[in-house]
Amino acid sequence: MQTALHRYRVPLMATLVVGLGGIGFAAVRHLLAEVHLGDVRLAFAVINSWQLAAAVALTIISYLTLTLYDVLALRVIGRPLPWRTAALASFVSYTVSHNLGFGVVTGGSARYRIYSGAGLSAVDIARVIASAGMAFGAGVTVLAAAALALHPGVLQIAEVEVPLALQRLLGGLVLLAALIGLVAMRRPAQTLRLGTWSLPLPTSAQALGQIAIAGCDLAAASAALWVLLPDPGAVPFAVLLLGYALAIVAAIVSHVPGGIGIFEAVVIAMLPNVDRPGLVAALIVYRAIYYLLPLLIAAILVAAWEGARWRIALGRAASTAQLLAGSITPVLLSVLTFVGGVVLLVSGALPGAEGRIETLRSFVPLPFVEASHFAASLAGTGLLLLAPALYRRLDAGFVLTRALLIAGALFSLAKGIDYEEASILLGIALLLQWTRGAFYRQTALTMAAFTPGWLVAVGIAVGLSLAIGLFAFKHVEYDDQLWWQVSWQGDASRYLRGALGIAVVVTGVFLIKLFRPGGNVATPETMVLPERLAALTDAERADAMLALTGDKRFLVADQGDAFLMYQVQGSSWIVMGDPVGPRERWAELVWQMRERADRAQGRLLFYQISGNALPLAIDLGLQIVKYGEEARVDLGSFNLDGPEAKSLRYSDRRALREGATFEIVAAADVPALLPELRAVSDQ
Repeated sequence: MQTALHRYRVPLMATLVVGLGGIGFAAVRHLLAEVHLGDVRLAFAVINSWQLAAAVALTIISYLTLTLYDVLALRVIGRPLPWRTAALASFVSYTVSHNLGFGVVTGGSARYRIYSGAGLSAVDIARVIASAGMAFGAGVTVLAAAALALHPGVLQIAEVEVPLALQRLLGGLVLLAALIGLVAMRRPAQTLRLGTWSLPLPTSAQALGQIAIAGCDLAAASAALWVLLPDPGAVPFAVLLLGYALAIVAAIVSHVPGGIGIFEAVVIAMLPNVDRPGLVAALIVYRAIYYLLPLLIAAILVAAWEGARWRIALGRAASTAQLLAGSITPVLLSVLTFVGGVVLLVSGALPGAEGRIETLRSFVPLPFVEASHFAASLAGTGLLLLAPALYRRLDAGFVLTRALLIAGALFSLAKGIDYEEASILLGIALLLQWTRGAFYRQTALTMAAFTPGWLVAVGIAVGLSLAIGLFAFKHVEYDDQLWWQVSWQGDASRYLRGALGIAVVVTGVFLIKLFRPGGNVATPETMVLPERLAALTDAERADAMLALTGDKRFLVADQGDAFLMYQVQGSSWIVMGDPVGPRERWAELVWQMRERADRAQGRLLFYQISGNALPLAIDLGLQIVKYGEEARVDLGSFNLDGPEAKSLRYSDRRALREGATFEIVAAADVPALLPELRAVSDQ
């Protein structure tokens, strides 16, 4: 049973996340059963400029506070860096993970790119991620407990009431546990050990600082939502803070991308007495300000920074190759493209603005509008499916995505003068064009494979658009004739046809990927020493010489000066160590290896890679597992004294009892021993 669970854990996890997302949408639909789209639109009009300005200001405060998680984590592990470096790494990481979920995976790549460039080792970067994550978890727990303990009255969650005594008890127990933990941290040099991996724990002062940072972050983030409510003064901030903290925890635990549906359901349930249309409008505006706006800013900052570096490096091929391989722009642009696709799908699920439709009616024929609406939905679906190609830096993905963004903008104008959506899509297209050098891989687009995370994200996005359409047109009685009705007021019909087109395209792509036959496993290449001797001579690691054992396959760079060695065992494609050769060739080699394994429906593993290859492994979506350690021993000072060497002394005495001897053999005497060593090796 355990083996089966381990084997199918990825599809099971993906199914669970999609299921939780569906539950979130269903809960939101139930909670908004009496709310209509027209009421929500009126609530949007009520939100004034000072509320928007206050929400933006509080969002800025929250994200500035978020950067301090990394600043303090770097101090905890003893590797402090300048604030600007930590701020860039944390800001980019959090904007990606906020929108996609799976924070350790999606945000880890940005941190690896920036911190490795600042000189941190892979182990230290992992410690920063773990320490910052623990700080956020502890802070949100303490803050939620404090809000629970200090809540002024009976807590109502939807139709359920939590007694005041139970609130005080739960909040007090959590605060007491936190206090005990702080006291325990007063002892110096505390370290958390998990097997061979260790994480320095903060001192009590640092732990208090982490909780204070989390408190400021969550207070500012929740206040950004609070000021957008229809009547903020009527909602005690402590109630909103508690609901926000619980919603964040639920969203993180669910792993649903962006917590979409889950976050909204918890907040709506925690604020049962707030005007529902106004609350929905506030949540939508909050999503745009706190999630999408920082993502756009992060993409602009990184694109401007890396684009300038590429232009400076023009004419220096090696430097340019290294910059491209180390770029984090593809990660951000793939997420932004995905968001652009979601914008098109959501826009297609909503009825057009009445005034704009009338304007459009005077100079555009109805069939053109109908076709544009359908085409915009298909363009949005295409953007969802092309986002992984940008992540993999494919040049064909760049060309097609740019074309779909421009086409989507034109379709948005033609279907309802939706200039807001058109501006967003054209802005993404401009960023894509500015960073075109990052998409350099000339690989067939059909080779791109969808990871379970992308499949989940696509499923959630399509489900979101369908749920919004059902909410917008729930007052329309379903009739078979709706599918064929073509009129200026036929918003529901256009939604149904667009939803059908989206479903057909997504289902078709998934079925093609699912039933695609596995490629033929390549036969082992013959190792030709003159061709690859230069790469071996310049190798940085001794285990590169394992290429000479004659039992491996090879993937060679087009330039012939780099390769990686691997072998296939069952469905596992196992790469031995780092690629061998110039580092500017590594990125292309590992991506080709990933695609070769994907075509054969194999499972890719990299064994004993160094910290230099870890960022590439993160980009591939691989899970990093510390399997062991290597040590260098100073033989001049080494001895078997002390309690730490007790097991070594026992092994030494046992070996001597069984007749083992140790001898250093001169190089000249080694040939005579080779036949005996071969026999031992063969056994």
